This record gives sequence, C-alpha cells and structure tokens, in this order.
Amino acid sequence: MSRYAVARNYADTLYSLAERAGAQEDWLAMLGELGSLYRETSSFRAFLHTPRVSPDEKKQLLRSVLGDRYPEPFVRFLQVVIDKRRQGLLPLMEEAYREILDEKTGRVHAKVTLPFEADASFRAELENALSDHLEGEVSADFRTDEAIIGGLVVRVKDRVLDGSVRRRLQLMRRALLEEGAVRGAAHDSGTPG
Repeated sequence: MSRYAVARNYADTLYSLAERAGAQEDWLAMLGELGSLYRETSSFRAFLHTPRVSPDEKKQLLRSVLGDRYPEPFVRFLQVVIDKRRQGLLPLMEEAYREILDEKTGRVHAKVTLPFEADASFRAELENALSDHLEGEVSADFRTDEAIIGGLVVRVKDRVLDGSVRRRLQLMRRALLEEGAVRGAAHDSGTPG
C-alpha cells in the first residue's frame, strides 16, 4: 500500500471523528498546524522520530502540550498515529483530509502560480472567476514564480491550465521550429516551400 493510501485511511478516520463533532473545518486547521510544524520544524520531526523517546513519552508530551487546545478525540487520534509509527505521514494526512473535505463540500482545491505576489482583492477575484469556470467553490493556494513571466498556471487535481507567457513562448518556438523543418525539407527536395 502506498504512503498516500495509508495517509488517506488515517484521514478518513479523522474526518469521521470530526464529522461527529461537527467541526470538519476546525480539525483541518488543527491538522494543518501539525502538518506545518512537521514540515517546517526539524526539532519537532526529530522528536517524533527519535527512538530515544518512547512512544508513551511522546504521547504524554503531546497530550500535555495539545490537550488544552485540541479536542480529546483529536489528541487520541494523534496518539494512535504515534503508536502505529505513522507520524511521518502527517503532511500527507493533511493533504488527504483536505481532499476529503473538498469532496464532501463540493469545493475545488486549486494551486495558482503567478509571476507576482497578488493582493487579497486580486486573489478573491481570481477565485470567483475560477469558481465560475470550474462550477464549484474554489479554494486556491497561491504561489509566486517569476519564471512564468506573465499570465498564470492553475492546477486542479490532475488538470493543468497553463496560460503563462512562458508556455505561449514555448508553443511559438515549437511552431517556428516545425515550420523551419518543413521549409528545410521542402528546400532539400527541390519543391517550393
């Protein structure tokens, strides 16, 4: 079973618990906090993975740190993750949980790449336009990549809408090269090109 499939199973379980509590969005935020902490903080990753600290000690520390902020079923879920040694899947669990939530709410999750940092009003306008185009509420993650030169690139699951200037230039280059190859072949055969 792939790492993502395992993470999806854990995310399904967590979503069921969150649904019972009526707090699906809140639990995504909590899982997101832990996923970010795992990705961005090497000392947290080291703590979760070190064999020098027993699983019981890890669970106890997590309970003492998170117990006041997070609901009891969420903390117990994390303890099971520690028991099963699946803590390295926390970021994938977050991704899978977000997908489950999006599926259940009819939301579409998009990754938008722009050549500049967009302000809040531009982001909202773009999300609304994407919502109309994709016929569902769009929640977008924005990133900046100056290499696309202009335009934008939108990724939704396995679909890519590439309206970047870089892509247009690549297509133009390919067309010019193909045209040059056709002319070159026509010239070599002696026929007018």
